[in-house]
Amino acid sequence: MALTDRSSRGGDALPAGADEPVDDTWDDGDLAPEPVLGDRRFGVWLVVSGAIGLVAAFVLAVERFALAEDPTYVPSCSINPVLSCGSVMATPQAALLGFPNPLIGVAAFPVLLALGAVLLGGGRLARWVQLGLQVGVTAGTVLVGWLIAQSLYSINALCPYCMVVWAVMVPLFWTTTARTLEQGALPAPSGLVRAVVDLRVPLVLLSYAVVVALVGTRFWDYWQTLLPS
Repeated sequence: MALTDRSSRGGDALPAGADEPVDDTWDDGDLAPEPVLGDRRFGVWLVVSGAIGLVAAFVLAVERFALAEDPTYVPSCSINPVLSCGSVMATPQAALLGFPNPLIGVAAFPVLLALGAVLLGGGRLARWVQLGLQVGVTAGTVLVGWLIAQSLYSINALCPYCMVVWAVMVPLFWTTTARTLEQGALPAPSGLVRAVVDLRVPLVLLSYAVVVALVGTRFWDYWQTLLPS
C-alpha cells in the first residue's frame, strides 16, 4: 500500500501536519489493504477453524489406521447404525485420492493455523496468499459437499468426526469469501461484494439449515425410533 505524494505529481503540497492520502488499491504483489472485517478478527477465526479441523482430522486418521490394522476394531465414533464412522471408513469415498481423506485435513488445517498466527501477530497477507487461501477453502468446501451427498445417498451413514469438519468448513468458506471480495483480491460487482459481506452470517446459518434438513429427512425413519413412544 503506497502513500501518494502530491508534490511529486506537480500538485499543491499538503499543509504541515496533514495526513497524506492513501492509495487503497490492491495491485499484484501488494499487501492487503486494511479490511472492514479486521485482520486480527479473521486471524482468530483461521486459528480456531484450523485447530478444530486439525483435531477432528487427526483423530479420524488415527481411527482409520487402527481399523486398517484390525478389521474388528470399532471406532469411537461408531455410535449407532446411522452415526457410524466404521461404515464410512470402509468405503472407497473415504480414500478419494488413494489415501485416507483425513490426511488431507491433517496437511491443510495447519496452513490455516499458520496464516491465522501471521494475522494475529500483526502481519498482512499478500494478494496471492489470500487468493490461494480462497482456492484452498473453496476446494475443501466442494469436497465436503460431495462427501455430504455420498454419506446421505450412497453410504447411508454419517461420521461424527467428519461432521465436525463439515461444521468448520461452512463458516470458513463464507468468511474467507467475504474477506477476499471485500478487499478486492477477487474482482466482483460491488452489489455482490456488499451482499456477501453483509449477509455472511445469514448465509452460514442457511447453509447449516440446509445440511440439517437433508440429514433429518434422509434418516427420519431412524430418528423416529429414538423418540419416546
